Amino acid sequence: MPVVEVKNLTKNFGAYRALQSVSFSVDEGEVFGLVGPNGAGKTTTFRIIAGLLPPTSGEVRVLGMEPGSVKLRRLMAYLPEDAGTYRNITGYEFLELVARLYFGRGREAEEALELGLKIANLGDRAHDRMKNYSKGMKRRIQVARALMVKPKVLVLDEPTAGLDVVNAKEIRDLILQYARTLGTTVLMSSHNMAEVEKVCSTVALINRGLILEQGYVSELLNKHGVKDLEDLFLKLVGGASQW
Repeated sequence: MPVVEVKNLTKNFGAYRALQSVSFSVDEGEVFGLVGPNGAGKTTTFRIIAGLLPPTSGEVRVLGMEPGSVKLRRLMAYLPEDAGTYRNITGYEFLELVARLYFGRGREAEEALELGLKIANLGDRAHDRMKNYSKGMKRRIQVARALMVKPKVLVLDEPTAGLDVVNAKEIRDLILQYARTLGTTVLMSSHNMAEVEKVCSTVALINRGLILEQGYVSELLNKHGVKDLEDLFLKLVGGASQW
């Protein structure tokens, strides 16, 4: 059974149809990329999978459970693209709060906090209030919050948004490490097609709420005779004017 299974997912916002019969599945330990332009339906899909938004129709199962269930919330982590930070607490206090919410007080919580601080890589700024952090620092601490609890399923909406080249590579390496060593199943979106090719083994290309193509990256490129995902997307939508 796939870890994440999406069947005929449709979402309407009034008269606007954001998703149209979206279907895909993701196996254990797989890094799956949902790629497409702004407004394609990536964030809506991820919010439904995370249990934050109800579908209009269709079915979603994560680890065999319905999104939003109490048990599932402790087994998965979701990082939205626009995740903010608490202004008046420090980065250290924020990560400590996350560790205690998941693990209480004990060795497991201490290890999670230590890991979070390492991923966030804030140095001495860990004890500064987060309102004084740069955009990149805020993004790193949110990525750390999602990874430090070692979830079974990790849903990342634009995980490297706002990060420089070095930090973005570190986050990509961590995503791959989690998948390979912990068996974490990862779903991620990104506007950076080259990034997706480096991290994801399977992808689904989405545009205007419709899945255009999906499968293993290498197989899709061979099938359509293109050199990269960007060329594939442009070929499927009929030209750069659609991007």
